[in-house]
Amino acid sequence: MGPGYVPLALGLVLAALGLATVVKAYVAPDPAPGEVADVVPGDAVPGDAVPDDAVPHDARPDDAAPDPRPLAGLRWRPTLAVFAAVVFFALTVEGLGLLPATFGTGLLAALARPGTRPLQALVIAAGLTAASWVIFVVLLQLRLPLLGDGLGG
Repeated sequence: MGPGYVPLALGLVLAALGLATVVKAYVAPDPAPGEVADVVPGDAVPGDAVPDDAVPHDARPDDAAPDPRPLAGLRWRPTLAVFAAVVFFALTVEGLGLLPATFGTGLLAALARPGTRPLQALVIAAGLTAASWVIFVVLLQLRLPLLGDGLGG
């Protein structure tokens, strides 16, 4: 076993899981409308009492056909927030260093969840930054610049 064994094995496992997910998505039958409920934390659960004025009657008809557009059910806020976080990290990790890039990535990723308060986002970003420092710098002893050249690193 050489130095590339674990990354190769992990990559193969992740590729196999991704392939299994894609195959299942195309092979498994789609559930009938109303069979599977998408429940998001904070949303009303089927069976809960919801005032009649809370949801307009034409907003979610029970007998409506599924939307034929392929991206109609995609939640854009989490998708774009996570994408922005990954792009931000990729563009800033060399210039700002590990700690500021990870902190900014954590802040952007925290925006993916609706209802995240600013203090919660700061705690998430600080925890992610501390965890990345412990894992990569302390435990794995990687020589990563903690602060970029422009920040005195």
